[in-house]
Amino acid sequence: MHFTVYCLDHPNMVERRLENYDAHKGYLQTSPVKTLISGPLTKPDGQTMIGSFFLYEADSVEDIERFVENDPFNQAGIWNTVDIKPFIKRVDNR
Repeated sequence: MHFTVYCLDHPNMVERRLENYDAHKGYLQTSPVKTLISGPLTKPDGQTMIGSFFLYEADSVEDIERFVENDPFNQAGIWNTVDIKPFIKRVDNR
């Protein structure tokens, strides 16, 4: 099953994001769930990071919730909101 995870940062978190980036990236590599797509959300300038987006594949939403809860970005208090939704992939033009 696929799940989207849409995270918005607390204000002014760019520096804290960068400080925790290596830990976050390493954590994604240890995932018990499959990361299909991941990357930062940005302001309209296309540069200033304001959140994160993930498309995961897992057996249950509980697997996703546990994984997101322990993400270094979440543990560092970067994310203000985390929205997890089931997703049905209809088109994949990769």
